[in-house]
Amino acid sequence: MVVYNFKGITVVPTAKDFIDIVLSKTQRKTPTVVHPQYQISRIRHFYMRKVKFSQQTFHDRLSKIVEEFPLLDDIHPFYANLINILYDRDHYKLALGQINICRHLIDNIAKDYCKLLKYGDSLYRCKQLKKAALGRMATLMKKQASSLAYLEQVRQHLARLPSIEPNTRTLILCGYPNVGKSSFMNKVTRAEVDVQPYAFTTKSLFVGHTDYKYSTWQVIDTPGILDHPLEERNTIEMQSITAMAHLRAAILYVMDLSEQCGYSIKQQIALFNSIKPLFSGKPIVLALNKIDVVQFESIPLEDQAAIKELEKEGATLVRMSTMTEEGVSLVKQTACEKLLEQRVDTAIRNKKVHDAMNKLHLAMPAPRDTKTRPPIIPESVLKAKQGGMEVEITPPPKTEEELEDEQKPEWMRGLESKAWKRKYLSKNEDWRFDIIPEIKDGHNIIDYVDPEILEKLDELEKEEELRDAEEPDEEMELEDELNSEEEGFVKEIRQRKGVIIQENRLAKSRNHSSLPDKNSEKQLSSFESHLKELGIDPTTASERLRERSRSKSRGRKRARSESQGAEGEAETKVRRTTSSSRPPREQGLKDEKQVKRVEKVARKALFQRNKEGRTGEGDRIISTKKPRHLFSGTRTVGKTDRR
Repeated sequence: MVVYNFKGITVVPTAKDFIDIVLSKTQRKTPTVVHPQYQISRIRHFYMRKVKFSQQTFHDRLSKIVEEFPLLDDIHPFYANLINILYDRDHYKLALGQINICRHLIDNIAKDYCKLLKYGDSLYRCKQLKKAALGRMATLMKKQASSLAYLEQVRQHLARLPSIEPNTRTLILCGYPNVGKSSFMNKVTRAEVDVQPYAFTTKSLFVGHTDYKYSTWQVIDTPGILDHPLEERNTIEMQSITAMAHLRAAILYVMDLSEQCGYSIKQQIALFNSIKPLFSGKPIVLALNKIDVVQFESIPLEDQAAIKELEKEGATLVRMSTMTEEGVSLVKQTACEKLLEQRVDTAIRNKKVHDAMNKLHLAMPAPRDTKTRPPIIPESVLKAKQGGMEVEITPPPKTEEELEDEQKPEWMRGLESKAWKRKYLSKNEDWRFDIIPEIKDGHNIIDYVDPEILEKLDELEKEEELRDAEEPDEEMELEDELNSEEEGFVKEIRQRKGVIIQENRLAKSRNHSSLPDKNSEKQLSSFESHLKELGIDPTTASERLRERSRSKSRGRKRARSESQGAEGEAETKVRRTTSSSRPPREQGLKDEKQVKRVEKVARKALFQRNKEGRTGEGDRIISTKKPRHLFSGTRTVGKTDRR
């Protein structure tokens, strides 16, 4: 279902505002400074960018206007005709067409001037071409001032229109002014339409919603119409004619039997006959209002006969009073039922129903024999029907819960019953209603239940007693045999053992070098003998192995002792000078060239970034905060050049 939301159309600015918006956006979103070092190609691109940006901004905003306003050929005929009545179809199309043409002309201007800017030979010429392009665009927009103002008025009026769904279930109220249409609308729906005792209070369409059979119905209150030719009807009346002509709805024609509206019953019947062609193919309900003032039987017989003639033509007569609300719900129910019947008939006559019926198959069981099996009614039921006696129906047997509730006092009835525990299979019937925990401390209790646990426990205790009697504790016997001196030795040994354990733990926790292997000499001699058997001199290899074992056993470098003489000091000085003269070795770098490259990158990384640098062409640079020509004061006599 298409929902028309005219409230979402963007505001249409005036021509002057349109130009200001585009030019200010061009100034803000594009570069503003041309530097002296720019080449001519960059200057051309600088001004071409401004022209293209202005053209694109104009194009986007004009396209949005053309796309958001509804096209009369694409929307529902009801809305198309309503827009024609309210705003004039030709004027509306002409305004949108002028906006569309203006958009194409602006695109062509930008295209032509960008071609000229490609061949600009100086900064001055490029600037003048840009100025001319933006000036022609602004001139075109100034010429569209009247179209933009008209479209803004149309947008405001469209936003105030009610949201009417043309294809939903709808009831339309129509008739002469001041006959009670708005009063009926307020009674049936939640809308609050203004009701006054004078004619033409309602000047536009009002929409309300009501519920019937779990569905939402749309009720439209139309302005009052008079009985004269179509050409003489004004805009207010034509809104009612449009709604009745284009919406598939039930027509509620309201008549005032008391003639307090200022029009006689004959005039109201004449209006019904004049607009009757608009009701073709729609259910009609003739609501006779104000029966609290005048009853239908009390009006003249001629009027009664004329109204009954309308009933013969297909209208359904229903009497009501919006003052006392008598018959209001009946009018609503009658109109809704007639519309539902018509919609169902239309759906059945549709071709799609036949396509669906062809896909359905009704299966009938095939007879298995020739016997006839008519429906059988028990004799007791037949006798009860013939004699008027009531058939006794035996109630079902009561459950155990119901029997238990009967035995309880009144205040306990309806509480949780435990009758189902009577079916428990337990050794003792008294255990059936005991409260048994299933889970305790996160464990299933049934896993630990053993009926013979006490007997097993007694047997274990007896076995332990027999074992203790047969095997006395040997340690206790040994301690009993020691004298006081031996007990002192045992105590001292235990203390010494504890001290040794603590020392070993401390030694393991310290950082210390590993001691040389005790069997290293034996291994070295066996290695030398093996080399001799192979015919190899073992002198060099054995010296290297001994040096290696000595370096391992030495551990950390010892501090220089105080007794070291001048020779030792001289020797260390020589070692220092030789070690310091060696060039430092860089890890992972193969030559001097690579080392220099790494140092260069490292030096560059130390430079801090210039975060305040403003060298881009899109930045606003104020080189002189106080230009002299603006802050130099008054000019002297004869001085005419301000700059």
